[in-house]
Amino acid sequence: MKATGDEYFDSEEFRKLLAEYEEAVSAGLPVFMDADELSEIADYYQMDERFDQADQAISLALSLSPGAIAPLTYKIHEALWNGDTEGARKYLEQITETDEPDYIYDKAEIMLAEGREEEADRYLRDEFKKVPPDEYQDYVVDVANIYTDYNYPEKAMQWMARARQEDTADFKELMARTLFGLGKYQDSEKIWGELIDVNPFSKHYWNALASTQFMNEDYSHSVESSEYAIAIDPEDPEGLLTKANGLYHLYNYEEALKYYQRYSQHVPDDEFGLMHQGTCLINLGRNDEAISMLNKAIQTAPPDSPYLGDIWQELSFAYSEQGDDDKALEALDQSDQYGADKVQTLVVRGHLCLSSGQVDEAERHFRDAVLASDTPSQTLVRIIVSLYDNHYLNAAYSLFKRFFSVVDDDFNEGYAYMALCCYDLKKYDEFLAYLKTACQRCPRECKIALSHIFPDDVKPQDYYTYIKDRMQHS
Repeated sequence: MKATGDEYFDSEEFRKLLAEYEEAVSAGLPVFMDADELSEIADYYQMDERFDQADQAISLALSLSPGAIAPLTYKIHEALWNGDTEGARKYLEQITETDEPDYIYDKAEIMLAEGREEEADRYLRDEFKKVPPDEYQDYVVDVANIYTDYNYPEKAMQWMARARQEDTADFKELMARTLFGLGKYQDSEKIWGELIDVNPFSKHYWNALASTQFMNEDYSHSVESSEYAIAIDPEDPEGLLTKANGLYHLYNYEEALKYYQRYSQHVPDDEFGLMHQGTCLINLGRNDEAISMLNKAIQTAPPDSPYLGDIWQELSFAYSEQGDDDKALEALDQSDQYGADKVQTLVVRGHLCLSSGQVDEAERHFRDAVLASDTPSQTLVRIIVSLYDNHYLNAAYSLFKRFFSVVDDDFNEGYAYMALCCYDLKKYDEFLAYLKTACQRCPRECKIALSHIFPDDVKPQDYYTYIKDRMQHS
């Protein structure tokens, strides 16, 4: 039995329980365990993705104790996971232990799953009035956990405010998750760090820290944290995916591809991993492979996948890179049907029109993209970059000039691309001036736009210094 990262499942107590159960099942002997113990075993099997064995344990629990709350709660959660709220209600009606807190929690979760947030909150507050004082803490923490699980961080924090602060791992973890949901990533990161100081061999904590750092756009440290999770469990899908995502955002597409491939070996039916293999391949210039991988992602994805629009959009990029504008436009039409980002689609359509010389049509798409955008300045940068990519260098240069004369002083994007325009147009004094600004304001953009000009061992934030040093010693 490998470590799970769960304190109870990794305990000697549970290991003995599991061994006793598995020996009895293997020998065809009666299992002398109660419904709670069998439900714990089912939870473990589910975490380990051994779903048939989980169902077997739950079926046994229900056959021994038909109205028991633990196995029925398991079935309720299973039904809610599958979007079957009606089925969840039927399981709720079978519970005989209606005076247990878990019954209240199950009922509230069904309401939340049905989108009845305010009704669930009133119900939980009404039931709170009946809770004995010595059970207040358990109740408010349990409710906060539910709200965090269902992505209501504001509600979770309201209930956390009722709780007595505890210096326990469970309480700290709940607070870290709640802060994460509120977008307070630095505060969340601090708590995950404290938990790791106490238990440095928890892959769960390392993965949570990596995810928090990723959301805070601290991609280098996110990769480092995920490496600790992978060191603890080299085959952990979450750690592999988190590291792949961090590497991707560091533009290390070669290494990111390897980790997306490793992730997909463990989770072959996840279209997210396949899609990102495709995007890595596009960025590596391996467009034939990218097209094959993205088509595989489309075939793998369920009809209601939230990623289908993005997959079709990436496929349009791959066809565009191949110069097959007709197929690129067909893929964009598909991405529209699956709700891909409208602004992004319009920019891509404009880019494709430019590449085929349809300037007026490109201008129309670009104009519509700016009008539809919530962040028009960022959209304008992407449009000007499209002009550059289609070899309209003077037009890109002139538009950047006008853009930087009116954009807010704190806007940091586009300077690296303007430096690239100046470099190609041999306007070297302006190249240096824009490069200096780009290195100070947005090193990540420097990496994308200018890395082909500089040695691999020079950091993007040091590009300007590198050139100035070269000039002084030449």
